[in-house]
Amino acid sequence: MFNPAKSRPNATNQFIHPFTQLAEVEDDGPNVIVSGKGVTVTDRDGRELLDGFAGLWCVNIGYGRSEVIEAAQRQMSKLPYASSFFGFANEPALQLAEELVRLSPESLQHVFFTLGGSDAVDSTLKTIRYFFNVTGRLEKKHVIGLERGYHGVSSTGAGLTGLTGCHRFFDVPLPNQHHIPSHYRYRSSYGVTDAEIISGSVAALETKVADLGGSEKVAAFFCEPVQGSGGVIVPPEGWLAAMRDACAKLDILFVVDEVITGFGRTGQLFACDWERVEPDLMIIAKGLTSGYSPMGAVLMNDEIYRALVDKVPRDLPFAHGFTYTGHPVSAAVALACLEIYERERLPENSKVVGAHLLNGLDALREHPWVGDVRGKGLLAAIELVANRETRESFDPRLNVSQLVRRKAYENGLIVRAFSDNIIGLAPPLVVGEGDIDQMLDRLTRAICAAQTDLREA
Repeated sequence: MFNPAKSRPNATNQFIHPFTQLAEVEDDGPNVIVSGKGVTVTDRDGRELLDGFAGLWCVNIGYGRSEVIEAAQRQMSKLPYASSFFGFANEPALQLAEELVRLSPESLQHVFFTLGGSDAVDSTLKTIRYFFNVTGRLEKKHVIGLERGYHGVSSTGAGLTGLTGCHRFFDVPLPNQHHIPSHYRYRSSYGVTDAEIISGSVAALETKVADLGGSEKVAAFFCEPVQGSGGVIVPPEGWLAAMRDACAKLDILFVVDEVITGFGRTGQLFACDWERVEPDLMIIAKGLTSGYSPMGAVLMNDEIYRALVDKVPRDLPFAHGFTYTGHPVSAAVALACLEIYERERLPENSKVVGAHLLNGLDALREHPWVGDVRGKGLLAAIELVANRETRESFDPRLNVSQLVRRKAYENGLIVRAFSDNIIGLAPPLVVGEGDIDQMLDRLTRAICAAQTDLREA
């Protein structure tokens, strides 16, 4: 029974923050954001900050877009909720599915809606198992991902994620989840040239499939076109197409996770478009609604979809889904965002302004801490090192990337601090070159301030 007299913890204890060192937020409190406009947000103390990370890689259209807000209001007034179970549907969800099929690679003809990226990955893994089971290939259970890959944190997807911080204490990866080395050029295990990295990745996939018992045992390979949370790791040109071709030869499904890279982030609407890659399944979220409302989706080819329809008894439903699958308000928001992407040519802006961003980051290579600069479109990172010549990393106990992140915040800039001393930038796609120049200036000052703090410590 609710007892208002009961002693309560403070609000910091009540709200459990994801991907946060909880003891630190208890000590220091959260950074509370109260408003946003364009590429700027304002915190509770009135500090204006350039959002160099688009919320969490997602606010592609910027903050405060009235046309999206009005689309949500109209739909909420007309029909705030509709179930998609038992053959029901709503008009915005049907229209959105049609639009996504029109815009995505030609191989993808069907859409299953989710609430976000993690449950879209989980839905993909379940659909893959279902597909092979109903088509009589009962032993195809193993899935392969990349080290440093990120595929969400559901109870199954977390194991496919190739970041050890997502595994510890959670009892993942599962026995059927495996990884091959990343195409991480700066710290490559394959070689340094494009050809060496591509051929090394293909060979590693072939070897892993053979080690697991061959294609009769392996179901799928998952990858991001650019690895996001692993540190913005960009593969060589031709890598994605080569891995797609390898999967076709190995008779395993090729799954592309475009949760971060989709909707213009890399300079094309989908990163697959750079190499005209046609996956068997594609996972999307984040930019789908630009973060204005929760939604994700799994796009699949016709072969997989037809098995869900034709290979099961007529009295057996496809027993997977969520209360908010195809939510009409989220679908209306997504449609408004798609219209903005096309009308304002935001993928093209990402390409042009992203080149300006990378040129500016290149100038930071003169700083003794900057070991590598990389990116594609408005998706970029710098890797900080203790020694540029040897590429020696900082002692993890120094927490250098977190120090730079805090200094950036003090200078009016939000950036992402990854593990391994990597700083990430992914501003809204509406950003201009002037905004980028301000971000680079504030980031430079943050790195110099962090360097001074460590020197004086």
